Amino acid sequence: MQNPVIILGAQKLGTTALDIFNSNSVIVYCFLDDSQQLQQEEINNVAVMSNTEDNEFLKLVGKKCDVFVAVEDTAARKGLIKMLKDEHKVVPVNAIHRFSAVSEFAWLGHGNMVGAGAVINNNAKVGDNCIIQSRALVDTKAEIANFVEIGAGAIINSEVIVEEGAFIGSGAVIVSGVKIGKNARIGAGSVVVADVPAKATVFGNPAAPIK
Repeated sequence: MQNPVIILGAQKLGTTALDIFNSNSVIVYCFLDDSQQLQQEEINNVAVMSNTEDNEFLKLVGKKCDVFVAVEDTAARKGLIKMLKDEHKVVPVNAIHRFSAVSEFAWLGHGNMVGAGAVINNNAKVGDNCIIQSRALVDTKAEIANFVEIGAGAIINSEVIVEEGAFIGSGAVIVSGVKIGKNARIGAGSVVVADVPAKATVFGNPAAPIK
């Protein structure tokens, strides 16, 4: 990656993305964030220049700068990614920490965040705009759909399927071959030994539904 990066979002995900780009000696041009309290401030030595829809900065994207979307709210993140694609004909770059391990035989889409110490093993597939936090493991032949969030230290074992929008809490373990449905939520530290339906929330060891 040769171009500087503009990060949309200057809060927790944004600062994590900055750390990831710094680990690879990639220059971050600026943050854009919709919080007026943050605008014109500096966060970790990078200025928050304006809001996330400021065309004076977004017109640089795809020409002089790359872009990464790091806003916390998933719906807002989806909206910004759609805007970038529709209006500026660009997609976000991947933010992959220098000290992560991504197999050359893994497949990644675009706009993904891969934290320090995370591992993506051979023949795993990760879609677009996923968040894989520090020390998480995505094992061989696991399939992760778009907009999935995997918490720190979570283990996605081999041949697991995680559908779009699912959330896997920190330290959770998903046993090999299990399917996690669309927009399902897995509580932190849970051990999932059976398929989880779409939109369900499960917690515990073994994980059970929360009504």
